[in-house]
Amino acid sequence: MLPGLKAGFTLDARLEADSEQLMWLGLCELRVMNDRRWPWLLLVPQRPGAEEIHDMTPLDQAMLTFETNMVAQALKKATGCTKINTGALGNIVRQLHIHVIARSEGDPGWPGPVWGHGLREPYQRSDLRRFAETIRAAL
Repeated sequence: MLPGLKAGFTLDARLEADSEQLMWLGLCELRVMNDRRWPWLLLVPQRPGAEEIHDMTPLDQAMLTFETNMVAQALKKATGCTKINTGALGNIVRQLHIHVIARSEGDPGWPGPVWGHGLREPYQRSDLRRFAETIRAAL
């Protein structure tokens, strides 16, 4: 079994299509949303059937909080952004996943939410790799 892969866990097809794997953390798979308009990361807890944070054990909830904070700090450090937006909506993709997005005044859609704003602009492969390396270094 691959490191970090939990028995019975399958990544939602839409998350897999819209993002790229960055690395495994203790509980979560860390992914980069493939939209260059915003530095945007996803944490996906490797727990089959989890749709809400309260679906997880208290220990997993604590670990999720720790990993979310660690990723948010790294993203802020790496980007110098004005604000970090963190959210777990799940209205379209039910599988529990946490969005961590770097926002800055003047970015597309500021100060509104990123969801539903324009069309996704995929990264060039080299830019995605560069961003991923920046995040790994900040972690």
